[in-house]
Amino acid sequence: MNFRQTLFLLLILVPLSLPAQGTESANFALVPLGNGVWAAIAKDGGKAGGNAGFVVGDNGVAVIDTFEDPAAAEELLATIRGITKLPIKFVVNTHYHFDHVNGNDVFEAAGATIFAHRNVSAWIRTENVRLFGEHITPAIKARIESLPFTDVTYDDGVDLHLGRTLEVRYFPGHTGGDSIVIVSGGGVVFCGDLLWKDHFPNLIDASTDKWIATLTTFQEKFGSYKLVPGHGGVASPEDVTAFKGYLTDLRAAVAKAQSDGKSGDALVEAVQPGLLSKYEKWGWSKSFARTNILQTADELAGKKRIPQAPPENHMY
Repeated sequence: MNFRQTLFLLLILVPLSLPAQGTESANFALVPLGNGVWAAIAKDGGKAGGNAGFVVGDNGVAVIDTFEDPAAAEELLATIRGITKLPIKFVVNTHYHFDHVNGNDVFEAAGATIFAHRNVSAWIRTENVRLFGEHITPAIKARIESLPFTDVTYDDGVDLHLGRTLEVRYFPGHTGGDSIVIVSGGGVVFCGDLLWKDHFPNLIDASTDKWIATLTTFQEKFGSYKLVPGHGGVASPEDVTAFKGYLTDLRAAVAKAQSDGKSGDALVEAVQPGLLSKYEKWGWSKSFARTNILQTADELAGKKRIPQAPPENHMY
């Protein structure tokens, strides 16, 4: 089963909902991280899809990512309102993938300004359609094409101020438009999908060599931080090491199989048993192992399609 098929099945099993006030569901676990910082950890199979979170400052709230389903986003908004009545000032999208941006309009309607790397606005309505491939339904395609564009974009990063500073910084690896959010004075970093804890990652847009370099930077800079990954529970520096190890092991095993002249199914058969023997307890291992192997093989062979950044003067 490839990534598009897996994504399609997940969305069939968890039907796309339109925004609904007063939603009461257990789509995510709210984890307090101290000093007004909260992680919203998605439950596998629920409507949240990917992790989100929020930071309460002196004069407003910043939300990091907005889930896969507007109903879950409405639930997150209601949760925030139960904690503070301060205005929702900012949304930061860590990247363009559907499971992190499909609640944007919920928070836009609540008054938030949406920030993201400039590639997010370029790809949010186009590359998200590609993720679903031939299995996309008219309803999902229409939903994607209605997603709001980013209000403010940046190349390297931006600082957001809520009476405290959030340092939003670009790093390469997962999609080519990924950001992290460092909560100054909070000891927390929202990593988006640049970090996955105990889950096999989505590599459809990945440049794994750059990603490993990014994770090395995380190891050097964030050794004392609480880390909120894109998927999985709140992480530690040891989880960065484990995930970096997975990508390193994957690249090495695929490269060895390619050097032995293997490709396609033969390459998968050579790599997958060893990969699963070490990482089979991780979430989505059986769904994503084959796809991870084949996409890494294409990457190492220079055949992988990776989204390209638009010209700087491109208008969305």
